Amino acid sequence: MTPDQGDLFGGPAASAAAGSPPRTDAARKAAQPLAARMRPRRLSEVVGQDHILQKGSLLPRLIAQNRFGSLLFYGPPGCGKTSIAEAIANETGSRFVRINAVMSNVAELREVLALARRSPEGGTILFIDELHRFNKSQQDLLLPDVEEGTVRLIGATTHNPGFYVVPPLLSRSHLFRLEPLDVAVIAAVLGRALADNERGLGARGVTAADPILVDLARLCDGDLRRALNALEVIVLGLPEKGVVTAAELELFARERRIRYDADEDEHYDTISAFIKSCRGGDPDAALYWLAKMLAGGEDPRFIARRLVILASEDVGLADAQALPLAVAAHHAVDFIGLPEAELTLAHATLYIATAPKSNTATLGLGAAHQALRDAPVQPVPLHLRDKGGQANKRLGHGKGYAYSHDYSEGVSGQNYLSSPLTLYTPKPVGDEAAIAERLARWRDLRQQAKKH
Repeated sequence: MTPDQGDLFGGPAASAAAGSPPRTDAARKAAQPLAARMRPRRLSEVVGQDHILQKGSLLPRLIAQNRFGSLLFYGPPGCGKTSIAEAIANETGSRFVRINAVMSNVAELREVLALARRSPEGGTILFIDELHRFNKSQQDLLLPDVEEGTVRLIGATTHNPGFYVVPPLLSRSHLFRLEPLDVAVIAAVLGRALADNERGLGARGVTAADPILVDLARLCDGDLRRALNALEVIVLGLPEKGVVTAAELELFARERRIRYDADEDEHYDTISAFIKSCRGGDPDAALYWLAKMLAGGEDPRFIARRLVILASEDVGLADAQALPLAVAAHHAVDFIGLPEAELTLAHATLYIATAPKSNTATLGLGAAHQALRDAPVQPVPLHLRDKGGQANKRLGHGKGYAYSHDYSEGVSGQNYLSSPLTLYTPKPVGDEAAIAERLARWRDLRQQAKKH
């Protein structure tokens, strides 16, 4: 928090006025978590986002020239969004005002913007953490000052901006996607934090072998903040000059939680990976994504519903047993419940992932819809119409209908559309190969019947 923020929002200056002794900068820094103390001070110190920060890339060029407008950083927790924002403020000498969208409100936002208008010198970077939590009205409130350049907005979000940021604000901002950090990158930072006497844990003299740091990094799912704070807890629980061993990681590993936000990006991305793995015939990947969803607390009924859809959309007539099996799995999940229903979901997942695939139901239905859109709707042929009731009989409904069971193999040779169409084309896979052969024979029988 800058001095301006402290005076405005009840920070250090307000505490002193209330009678509490003000903290020195050194004391405040010492009280910060390790992740905050180790935060990069310059853009060149940010790790793991080379795709947007390597020399010659757009973002470093904009910062070097101090000619950037509003920026949006989209990525998972602990990947460096806040660090990059603070580094940009440091390198450009800008006033840095940080607010969190969860705790902020319209009144606070108006006050921040008014202060920026009154103090144009030096420029103000308004950093809004968790920007997706702002509603449309709050985001709209930012537009005039962003447009005029009163503030340069840097928004950070773990959610897809295309769904959560209003289009006018999105169109006025450069969007950068950040990725989870690699295990090796996180392990290297953990090593530096252990050795750093100024900002890290070096004063305690605790050591850890490289494989231990790699294991800790692996447990943190690309989240550097989480890894640093976990390291701090472990180190503070050891005597000075102690050694971090596998035993110290066990408790953290037992309490590990999979990063998985229900009804948010992680939910949609993971179910997408699950569906595509089943469709692509990769049972190992399908089981992995299934396990991730279950470990993350996904509703098992949602997974079961997706399996039912897959059974028709991607397996179809290549293995007609996939649909009743998926429906049975859905019912079983309802009356068994977790954890036992995990086995049912695994059973259905493996069946669908290893079944022969056909999307002809999808293609055929799509072709039928297209035919309805592209041409006048065909009338029901007279011989196929319902002949119930005297009026229908007088109109000739049903007259001339050939009862299929009276003919060899049930093929009468009659047309069932006024203008015949080909909408379903079976694929030569699984059980559908036999269907293709059957339909080919029926076509021959129809042609022969029409000749007589």
